[in-house]
Amino acid sequence: MNRPRSTRGFTLMEVMVAISITALMGAILGVSFTSTMKAKETVEGDAEKYRNLRVAMSRMCREIGAAYVSDRYDAKRYRDAYDRPTNFVGSRDRLLFTSLAHQRLYSDAKESDQMVVEYSVKTSTEKNARGRDDLIRRENPLLEERMDRGGTEDVLFEGLKKLEFQFWDAEKKEWDDEWDTRRPERKSLLPTRVRITLVAIDENGKEVKYTTQTRVMLNRELERYQ
Repeated sequence: MNRPRSTRGFTLMEVMVAISITALMGAILGVSFTSTMKAKETVEGDAEKYRNLRVAMSRMCREIGAAYVSDRYDAKRYRDAYDRPTNFVGSRDRLLFTSLAHQRLYSDAKESDQMVVEYSVKTSTEKNARGRDDLIRRENPLLEERMDRGGTEDVLFEGLKKLEFQFWDAEKKEWDDEWDTRRPERKSLLPTRVRITLVAIDENGKEVKYTTQTRVMLNRELERYQ
């Protein structure tokens, strides 16, 4: 005689245990997924920061490498060396110079390869970035104005802790913290090399120094045509 098949199901306790285990596994997967996404965002943010740093230094090297000074200007209009339209004025944390590395964005723009460039550090005016220092680049494609005026500013690198320049004196064979072609002794002479140092905060919150050098190709004054 066959016995009747058992119709016993899961007890309430067994169902609750199964649900608890499933919920626990889901929570573990959720935490793991959130941690992975945060790590991904951190890595991508650091990579973007280093990329921006490399782009900034590469652009500075290109533009400084094309720096020049010239005596091809109206001496009657620009009588004072401080008002001369082409100069190279560098200090420890600021550089103002004329360069032949200007890039025209429009084919019909009334601009040449010449421009005035200035690098400096300024405190950000953005509401969400108060107290943050940024590397600022000012460009003016018009050389008829005073070098320290006009043009447009843009942020070359955000969150910079320090900017430092040094200039190689080929005659003295040493680095100098200043270079000013407005002075008579350096009116027609540029440094042969410029050392650029940027100090930024890494992913661990520590200050890291990044240094590179660029060669100034035209380190002698461009003279008038004879």
